[in-house]
Amino acid sequence: MLYLIGLGLGDAKDITVKGLEVVRRCSRVYLEAYTSVLTVGKEALEEFYGRKLILADREEVEQEADNILKDADVSDVAFLVVGDPFGATTHSDLILRATSLGIPYRVIHNASILNAVGCCGLQLYKFGETVSIVFWTDTWRPESFFDKVKKNRQNGMHTLCLLDIKVKEQSLENLIRGRKIYEPPRYMTVNQAAEQLLEVIRNQRARGEEPAVTEETLCVGLARVGAEDQQIAAGTLQQMCSVALGGPLHSLIITGGSLHPLELEMLSLFPVAEGPRT
Repeated sequence: MLYLIGLGLGDAKDITVKGLEVVRRCSRVYLEAYTSVLTVGKEALEEFYGRKLILADREEVEQEADNILKDADVSDVAFLVVGDPFGATTHSDLILRATSLGIPYRVIHNASILNAVGCCGLQLYKFGETVSIVFWTDTWRPESFFDKVKKNRQNGMHTLCLLDIKVKEQSLENLIRGRKIYEPPRYMTVNQAAEQLLEVIRNQRARGEEPAVTEETLCVGLARVGAEDQQIAAGTLQQMCSVALGGPLHSLIITGGSLHPLELEMLSLFPVAEGPRT
């Protein structure tokens, strides 16, 4: 059987008891290592689980999934995912591949950023469509996600922005030359996301459009949600450019405008403390 097991958001101990029992009896255990990261490394997980883990990067999961599924019809194979297994569409594809090969599967769920963001006090049922904000390059600066933010704002819904993660990425030159040389990992910060959002706003105004979000829109920056040192800061989008939240992973929420009094009271617990960018 193929097991897809969520690891939660914090450290090695966030796996469920059921998930840990499965990990310890599987013949092979893979750790998905590109859609998210925990606050601890592979070695800490191996020590707590009592098992060796096989790192599975994007290339292996998306292009060589048969390696992961090999012999899963006659033995148990675990695929570990930070957060919940269905937090990324890649993992649905793995299930479809397994079922096409006649391999049964089972999912063991865990906490995900999609529901853990409730820690800031914004009510989960008032969130609209989630968006991703990617690192811009000199030649690629997409703004299409902003249409979803606008739609959410028009409906009074909050927008959770998942911020880009670059792990085992190749430069354009190395990609063209076929060289397996990878860039250092990069994790987008709330500061970087806010700056890109402000540029989208400036571009829309230059085109004569009225942006759905402004510099004064109330936002919430979050870092390392689920960890002991998680950080939350509520303030304007402009303030998000300089808020100090520390290391990865970061997320950003753009509020939907009209907030419930309880939401406002909760957000007052997390005032912005601006400082040096990290």
